[in-house]
Amino acid sequence: MIEWPSEALVDLNRHRNSLLLLAACASLLTLPLVAFQNGKSAPTELKPGTAKVNPVDQQRYVWIPPGNMTFGCSTGDTECFEDEYPQRKITLTKGFWLGETEVTQEAWARLVDFNPSVFQSSDQLPVEQITWDDADWFCTQIGGRLPTEYEWEYAARAGTSTPRYGKLDDVAWYYNNSRFSTHPVKQKQPNAFGLYDTLGNVVEWTHTNYTTQLNQENINPTGPSWAEYKSLRGGGWWDEPRLIRVSYRRHFETIDSDYNIGFRCVSE
Repeated sequence: MIEWPSEALVDLNRHRNSLLLLAACASLLTLPLVAFQNGKSAPTELKPGTAKVNPVDQQRYVWIPPGNMTFGCSTGDTECFEDEYPQRKITLTKGFWLGETEVTQEAWARLVDFNPSVFQSSDQLPVEQITWDDADWFCTQIGGRLPTEYEWEYAARAGTSTPRYGKLDDVAWYYNNSRFSTHPVKQKQPNAFGLYDTLGNVVEWTHTNYTTQLNQENINPTGPSWAEYKSLRGGGWWDEPRLIRVSYRRHFETIDSDYNIGFRCVSE
């Protein structure tokens, strides 16, 4: 049996511990987990639709990559309103994490004791009767914010240039098929980014101040700095087909609420 000097044993143990530490770090790098970025940009290698769970509201958020789109009335769409013009190219230079679904009543209850919703048959229904102030507060509490109007339309289009990202009845709950109620999220087909119910179910608040003349910023637009109303997008269960289009815009005051209005958050 070989007798090792005590100094050699100490050095050997230190070397072994270093190797174990390196191995542990390497194994962590291979785990399929995505941490919240705390305001930092996510790695560029993330694929569109990569998902993670927010630890506060426990909802899934999907990665929306940077890119560009034609904002406003879709080419060939004959149902557009005046405030959907003019078309213009928009570029978003940073990707972002957007709620896979509208905020559900289950997620709302994790932060708020009172459920304002009219329809409460399932905790997977979107929370509704929500003011802009309520939605803004909730998104801030989970470490995020409401999406801008431009982020919302870019994410809803998911690379398409048509008024809808699929056949209307396949992707949306609206007046003709909703049976006059909201429905649990994720019952209709998602878009190419993996987002559900961006069209139909409930209309969604955005962070953007509404103006009838579209702001002319083309790179990372934020909209006007002040306005009487906030923009909402997406159409809801009570709306006719003409209103269930990705470019359709509506507006309400921040204190307004309705059983057709909900929201989804961006996570930073």
